[in-house]
Amino acid sequence: MLFSELPLANPLQRAVRAVGYEQPTPIQEKSIPSLLEGKDLLGIAQTGTGKTAAFALPILQLLLDSGKFRAPKTCRALILLPTRELAIQVEECFKQYAQFTAISTACIFGGVSDVSQKRNLIRGVDVLVATPGRLLDLINQKAVSLKALEFFVLDEADRMLDMGFIHDIRKVVALLPQNRQNLFFSATMPEDITKLAATILRPNPVRVEVAPQSTPIERIHQELYRIDKRRKGALLKELLLAHPEMKKVLVFSRTKHGADKITRVLEKAGVKCAAIHGNKSQNRRQEALGNFKTEQIRVLVATDIAARGIDVDDVSHVFNYDLPDVPETFVHRIGRTARAGKDGIAISFCAPDEEQDLRAIEKLTRINIPEGDKSIFEKLPPPQKETPESEMRNARGRGFPRHGNPHENRHNDRRENRGGVKPEKQGSAPQQSAPKAQNKQKHEKRPAAKPEGVPQMNPQNQEGRRTIGKNRPGSRARKRMREAAAKAAAAKQNI
Repeated sequence: MLFSELPLANPLQRAVRAVGYEQPTPIQEKSIPSLLEGKDLLGIAQTGTGKTAAFALPILQLLLDSGKFRAPKTCRALILLPTRELAIQVEECFKQYAQFTAISTACIFGGVSDVSQKRNLIRGVDVLVATPGRLLDLINQKAVSLKALEFFVLDEADRMLDMGFIHDIRKVVALLPQNRQNLFFSATMPEDITKLAATILRPNPVRVEVAPQSTPIERIHQELYRIDKRRKGALLKELLLAHPEMKKVLVFSRTKHGADKITRVLEKAGVKCAAIHGNKSQNRRQEALGNFKTEQIRVLVATDIAARGIDVDDVSHVFNYDLPDVPETFVHRIGRTARAGKDGIAISFCAPDEEQDLRAIEKLTRINIPEGDKSIFEKLPPPQKETPESEMRNARGRGFPRHGNPHENRHNDRRENRGGVKPEKQGSAPQQSAPKAQNKQKHEKRPAAKPEGVPQMNPQNQEGRRTIGKNRPGSRARKRMREAAAKAAAAKQNI
């Protein structure tokens, strides 16, 4: 089947030819005819399979066929997405497909001023692309209303739930009119996603599944390097220097601090790179992403916020510098390459404490990742012996331990880092840390009797008095009290 055979209006056919589409992808071929008939749709597809065009083209066609006009401060189609980057990209796709029509689009997301966004909504829009938080904010300000909505699209539903947007989604759904067409897309379909879909879709929706759930794209060649955490940066640097064909590289880090650290290592090696994560402003993130698209920088380092928010052509390599805690996230990361029918390479680093994450990934994807060329290790510095302090630093950002009470473990770690009391198991006597034990010994060596002329403390208060703050032993306040007591005693002897 060709796009020219689909029942799309001439302006849309012109736009499709302008962007270079000739043959629809499997999800587009299965979804577009059903959506043009007005049916609800449940789509399960991997990232990079053409989902955006699969729902954008039929929505634009139905908007053209209806002959209706938008009302002020309303929208006719709402596309809800989890991240700012993904919302911007989806709006750009709608603009490309509607470039030969009078259909208007707008994009709203958080992290920036809402003044221009509210101004764009005054006259109303046909297609509104939004993130949940900013949409609810503008609804509360009465800058936009959903009463005239005809089409509702929830994209990347599993990612929405991972980011904690379930309550916002339910609030938005409660504001939607009953008579609407619903489209629900997700890369995976766990039980909680299935329940959410049942509350949004009408009975008996069309189900489109173009690939087995959570299976990596077959065109991606994968490699694995087992290495300790301290030498990951050196390994990444050597691989980039040894392979000049790595021209457009995306590196995923688990934490924001880790992304900045990787960027500093690569910059010292003369590799042009930039980092994007939640601590970066929207303008800085857009600037870094734009430089990466135009190949002004070779490497883009990102946290998982960009796992589904980056749609860049010709990404040659994806590095999993840190393996993700959630196996499904691995699929979305490596899906940034091998897009639009092209091949790609995904390289993963695995530290000893990440073996359990690796086993979970291989179990989910049903693929044993082959190990890469080990000769590269000869160019790296020898491994250093890990100390308890370095292991604690390396473990930061990995979340709670897998076993035990996470809140209790986190509390115990904080107490240990402060040098305070470490809680013991039930039935054992509490032990004091070395600093407090020394303070107690110093306090016990002092004479029990107080100098004459100093008022005595109430015994009950003395037992319950906390030895912190300005009255703790050895503090300046206690020193002044002792000096005053000594002067009083000396004055009494002179009398």
